[in-house]
Amino acid sequence: MQSPNDHDPYLWLEDVSGEAALAWVAERNAETAEAVSADPGFAGLKARLRDVLDASDRIPYTVRRGEHLYNFWRDADHPRGVWRRTTLERYRADDPEWEVLLDVDALAAAEDEKWVWDGARVRRPACDRALVRLSRDGGDAVVVREFDLAAKEFTADGFTLPEAKTRIGWAGDDAVLVGTDLGPGSLTDSGYPRTVRRWRRGTPVEDAPLVYEADPADVAAWGYRDTTPGFEREFVGRSLDFYRSETYLLRPDGTLARIDVPEDASAYAHREHLIVTLKSPWLGQPTGSLLAFGFDAFLAGDRTPEVLFTPDARTALAGHTWTRHHLLLETMRDVSTRIEVLTPGEAGWTREPLVGVPPLSAVSIVDTDPDVSDEYFLDVSGFLQPSSLHHGRIGGGSEVLKQAPHRFDTTGLTVDQHFATSRDGTRVPYFVVGPDRTAEPGPGPTLLYGYGGFEVSLTPFYGGVIGRAWLERGGTHVIANIRGGGEYGPDWHQAALGAERPRAFEDFAAVAEDLVARGITTPAMLGAKGGSNGGLLMGAMLTRRPELFGAIVAQVPLLDMTRFHKLLAGASWIAEYGDPDDEADLPHLLELSPYHRIAADRDYPPVLLMTSTRDDRVHPGHARKTAARLRELGHRVLFHENTGGGHAGAGDNEQAAHNSALVHTYLWQRLAAGTTAPAIPGPLTATPTAAPAAPSGTGS
Repeated sequence: MQSPNDHDPYLWLEDVSGEAALAWVAERNAETAEAVSADPGFAGLKARLRDVLDASDRIPYTVRRGEHLYNFWRDADHPRGVWRRTTLERYRADDPEWEVLLDVDALAAAEDEKWVWDGARVRRPACDRALVRLSRDGGDAVVVREFDLAAKEFTADGFTLPEAKTRIGWAGDDAVLVGTDLGPGSLTDSGYPRTVRRWRRGTPVEDAPLVYEADPADVAAWGYRDTTPGFEREFVGRSLDFYRSETYLLRPDGTLARIDVPEDASAYAHREHLIVTLKSPWLGQPTGSLLAFGFDAFLAGDRTPEVLFTPDARTALAGHTWTRHHLLLETMRDVSTRIEVLTPGEAGWTREPLVGVPPLSAVSIVDTDPDVSDEYFLDVSGFLQPSSLHHGRIGGGSEVLKQAPHRFDTTGLTVDQHFATSRDGTRVPYFVVGPDRTAEPGPGPTLLYGYGGFEVSLTPFYGGVIGRAWLERGGTHVIANIRGGGEYGPDWHQAALGAERPRAFEDFAAVAEDLVARGITTPAMLGAKGGSNGGLLMGAMLTRRPELFGAIVAQVPLLDMTRFHKLLAGASWIAEYGDPDDEADLPHLLELSPYHRIAADRDYPPVLLMTSTRDDRVHPGHARKTAARLRELGHRVLFHENTGGGHAGAGDNEQAAHNSALVHTYLWQRLAAGTTAPAIPGPLTATPTAAPAAPSGTGS
């Protein structure tokens, strides 16, 4: 079959750092700066957004490791951030005393490198060393360095690895399980580690014994050690594709015992239990169920499950988290979160609501300490309700540890949930945050956001940036919970896989049409925004339903569906979209591909395409080539490529504020013409009087 790329005139733009490609990027960036960044309100908006991101009174969320609570913090004085820790007693203070472990700004200056923090693995149970991950300017690939938490410095003879998409974790005081780039044959076709090795301190990683190996066509191999006291075990496995995997118990003698669950199920051991989440029916239980088995009994052949959760048409599993003696179960009913406490016992499992959770709120478990206590940290928030951080113990009381202030004026704003009817009759929920239409009837500028892939759920959240950039101006913000996501469990996701992806597009279009039918907006005042897989959704709206929108923004987008598998991590997404090298899949991928659907004789809304030179997940060539093709055919397109930031698009708060100001200035320019809403909001001078009460991505 002839490849649709045989005559692609813009393949040269896939050369990420090529001289011609970067010159083209510089020209496009200059055009966008002139059109958007030069707007009279841009600088003021960017400053107000930077103020939100740098605010010193944000909640410093933590994770417990031993006696300390660890936090990574960025602000105006620390744009790259500091890794720090404190104790619970000190954390209770309004201004906690922090012990700074690593200043990333100082490290970047000393080494003349644009380091971006990518997390750390603290060694348990001693909590005395950590494996620190640092990215160069925001890419997925990282360097790894061992860090001494007592000395607050990198360990001279510690575990150190050069830049790669490394997977690494502690396997004792002087050993790690690691998968990294060791040259030819060590990576999968997707660019992730293909082997797991036991690397001992003081030896070359190249000489580390092999403990497990995946196939080149698999997505990745992985291994980890469960350090739960009394239940220390090691596991290895391979991701066959994005959704299917195999997990093995790695016995001390090096032999493997398969955890014999369906390939599309997720399974892990916790103490004496094996916990399994189903993505397809098994043992008489439906898709989306959560099951528990005795771990040893399961390995011996017992397949009698304890059913911890069964979904229904409106309720799905959102997550679950262990404390020492209990399992906290998070579920969603029509995208509203509930939490129950499940307790295993000799007579089976019991359940009850988590005490102290406010009704009608978006709640999420931030952290627990499952080896030691029944402590939990709980975040409570909503679209118009800043986060509050609760601390409690199951069976005991709870307290509000931290309360974030309002970042924008919510006067006159309301939150509603509606349901649109998609082309095939499916009810699609969506949230509307904006002016009270009973007080201010008539359509207004509206921004519709969607993702629709990889079983990612879009749940309620408080957004200071969207509040200042859009809601304070009089705009309306809408979140569409379309198929492809996980809002109603695995079936909701699987309904839009592969050749069925247009269902996600139809759902999003149905929400757009419903917004107009309700009088909330008009096509000329309706904008759409999405990133990564959501960028594919934006490309679909541009080329399939252009009449529905007045402007579109696609960030770090996936747009060439015939070559995505050949670019960076793209091969890992074949299970989501299909395989362009398979003659059975290529026709529907070509039909899905926005890059190939662009036509000269169609009228498209103006579009802003944004990407990053350092995005090593979704190749910047997707956005570059699409912008070039739109320009060639005379369509209205602007393009902005940040030189750093990786797939997040920004490596620090300065870049994040710039990108957000760019997006919202661009959209306001195009959607608010003729409205009486202020183009530039004034300072926040009043604190809303409404009491806190309401609800809480991806990328490819």
